[in-house]
Amino acid sequence: MKIYTRTGDNGETGLFDGTRVPKSDPRVATYGDVDELNAWLGLARASLENAELAGMLERIQRDLFAIGARLADPAHRISERVTKAAVSADDIARLERWIDALEAPLPPLRRFILAGGSPAGATLHVARTVCRRAERAMVALGQTGGREAFEPELLTYVNRLSDLLFVMARAANHRAGTAEREW
Repeated sequence: MKIYTRTGDNGETGLFDGTRVPKSDPRVATYGDVDELNAWLGLARASLENAELAGMLERIQRDLFAIGARLADPAHRISERVTKAAVSADDIARLERWIDALEAPLPPLRRFILAGGSPAGATLHVARTVCRRAERAMVALGQTGGREAFEPELLTYVNRLSDLLFVMARAANHRAGTAEREW
């Protein structure tokens, strides 16, 4: 199979249901933001020496592929065929457990902190902001595409993920012995 198909040469792309839409379509832009987030998490994972955090990020990357697939499926047909494209309340609960576990050994926040620190921590802070952008794009898609634009769990997952990425950045910096700089 060749990587190029020439089907997008006129500025269109195909959704899972076969519909052709402009590459500037809000749905395409939304799953593009999720894809960018996935790439940032790959960079963060590559810069981590901590196997626990790297394992969490790999699981999240797999979840983000599922979210991207769901966003590219306005007819909701993929859920009937591809079980690995599911995102559920259990996945959201897993993120919450990870937040609680990672936050427990950290010093309490007293002020805003500046993004930065270790390479992994700084990259996770960038990923957090990209996650928030993806979340805003999802909200906008839901407003223009109606409530059926995507499953509500996807937005909840992405919202919780941005919280997790903030805590992961703090944990990565803490584990690297890098002090947080307060604002």
